[in-house]
Amino acid sequence: MERAEFERLVVDALDEIPADFSSFLQNVAVVIEDEPAPALLRSLGLDPRRATLFGLYQGVPLAARPHDFAGHLPDRITIFAGPLLRHFRTPAELRRQVQTTVVHEIAHFFGLDDAHIRRLGY
Repeated sequence: MERAEFERLVVDALDEIPADFSSFLQNVAVVIEDEPAPALLRSLGLDPRRATLFGLYQGVPLAARPHDFAGHLPDRITIFAGPLLRHFRTPAELRRQVQTTVVHEIAHFFGLDDAHIRRLGY
């Protein structure tokens, strides 16, 4: 799959986020990288030889921000194209997983932990 096609999947996934939620994402950078760096995986407690990481939220979750929260760099959601492309072969599977990954990382922005997000189906 060409890079532009993959980027379109991510943009489409973001476009499907309801306005009630997406309006909070104005100061969140969503970027696409090819692969997570081994050092990043290690910093997350993951073994770079075995770990699969589709996405990552970095920032201060909305629910954890004090009322005077200002002057910080934008939060960041990274979508890793390589692992997604390797694990999901059909366009339909890939589209579904990109959507799931985007929603999962946005849920972290709102303060949900992995266990809660999984219970919601993401």
